[in-house]
Amino acid sequence: MKTILMMVMVLLSAGGAGAQSPKLQKATFGNGCFWCSEAVFQRINGVTAVRSGYEGGSVVDPSYEQVCTGTTGHAEVIEVTYDPAKIKYDELLEVFWKTHDPTTLNRQGADVGTQYRSVIFYHTNDQKTIAEKYKKELNDTKAFGNPVVTSIEKASPFYVAESYHQNYFNRNGDKPYCKLVILPKLDKMEKVFKAKLKH
Repeated sequence: MKTILMMVMVLLSAGGAGAQSPKLQKATFGNGCFWCSEAVFQRINGVTAVRSGYEGGSVVDPSYEQVCTGTTGHAEVIEVTYDPAKIKYDELLEVFWKTHDPTTLNRQGADVGTQYRSVIFYHTNDQKTIAEKYKKELNDTKAFGNPVVTSIEKASPFYVAESYHQNYFNRNGDKPYCKLVILPKLDKMEKVFKAKLKH
């Protein structure tokens, strides 16, 4: 009887702890090639998972080759799962805006096309409000010199990219693209967001 009572108390205490902890939330961003974006957000404390994929287009379950044509309407995006007790949505937005150029339409560096557009797909009205307010402040203060052209759109079906795109930098760090494009971005990010990085 004593053993059963102890088991019940343990279960109740575990349930109570679970009930108190906030649920994980999702954020979806398109800011150029998803290989870069994924590598950046994987290193942020409070982020529990990052998936590369496609969103915002008209074709169901498009392939990478289809998206690359620029005719499906999809953007290369990352779906970020995060713990709001460790990092807030506006902090994720700060990382998003500071790790790409949100003033260039349908372009990030050498990557050109609508699939590389700067876009925020919001999952809740709160995310929409926060993103719109933040974008307005950036433009009002001329934070980037030129106007921020990031579009803020309601989340639409997210299609997970092919497996070889997932966890790309961590698996292919020795490849030229990773060394020449992603690594310098990570080095810069680690200086700007040192306090927000996983240890």
